[in-house]
Amino acid sequence: MNDMETSNNEWSNWTSIIRRYTQPDSVKSWWQVINSFVPYLLLWVLMIYSLQYSYWITLALSMIAAGFLVRIFIIFHDCGHKSFFKSKKLNHVVGIIAGGFAFTPYHKWHYEHMIHHRTVGNLDKRGVGDVMTWTVEDFKNSPKKKQLFYRLYRNPVIMLIIAPFFVNTLINRIPNKKLTTRINLLVHLTTLVLIIAITLVSLLIGFKTYVLIQIPVMVFASDFGLWLFYVQHQFKDVVWERTDKWDYSTISMYGASYLKFPKILQWFSGNIGFHHMHHLSSKIPNYNLEKCLRENTIFQKEYLTFLSSLQCLKYRLWDEDNHKLISFREADL
Repeated sequence: MNDMETSNNEWSNWTSIIRRYTQPDSVKSWWQVINSFVPYLLLWVLMIYSLQYSYWITLALSMIAAGFLVRIFIIFHDCGHKSFFKSKKLNHVVGIIAGGFAFTPYHKWHYEHMIHHRTVGNLDKRGVGDVMTWTVEDFKNSPKKKQLFYRLYRNPVIMLIIAPFFVNTLINRIPNKKLTTRINLLVHLTTLVLIIAITLVSLLIGFKTYVLIQIPVMVFASDFGLWLFYVQHQFKDVVWERTDKWDYSTISMYGASYLKFPKILQWFSGNIGFHHMHHLSSKIPNYNLEKCLRENTIFQKEYLTFLSSLQCLKYRLWDEDNHKLISFREADL
């Protein structure tokens, strides 16, 4: 059997291969909880004391704290997929707590995120849990006001620097008529608990101190998090299809990116850079993603580095004729 036949045979059995990596390890999971939450809380203590000396020190510490908050969000993310612990209840409890730290309502976010997993890369089912992406024809056929809105939405400064903070702090608090009454009530409950927590912390350290620390941490974490989410499905050679040609394994493999980060960024981002592996199976705990890729060559593909991922910022529209993402300039708009 030649190499191609071997590869094809392995690929036909890809679900069985992946299944070997889907079992959570309680020791690894709890260690990740400890090495994410504890440093984050300790950094908060340091930031409180740093305000006595220089706010620049506070801001520097807030950037590190933001990295740990991203890790906490990845725990939140894995818990929603029921991949972090074997216990469904434990996934819910830890996930809800992690979501509180990240200002993200657990049930609403994961409901929309599950839709994202089922529809990613499907041009006929865009709009839930993903970055708004129009085709060239969508843009040309839209009125001028909507075209302006889309241009502003896809502006990197607005989408990746300004908007993320407001998405986490405000937009996530807004109920959605398409969601069940239960999920919307849980959104309100999450907001109420968050208000109570903010009030208690503010009474302990002072509201001004809280704001001076929490806002930069949230801004840095939100911006980095949304940038990660953006490049996961907005990159050169990404595959998008109409429903009649959409295939789960193909879109998972080639419609999601592989970000090969320096180890420090890989650690802070909770291995989410192995995003095609995550889409092939959301049941793989984040700490098993790299192992699954490394031990199975059929899942290895061209990767993005931190620097090359910055080129993804130019993409704005999907060109159906040429089957690729392009810029406004390339679309001659």
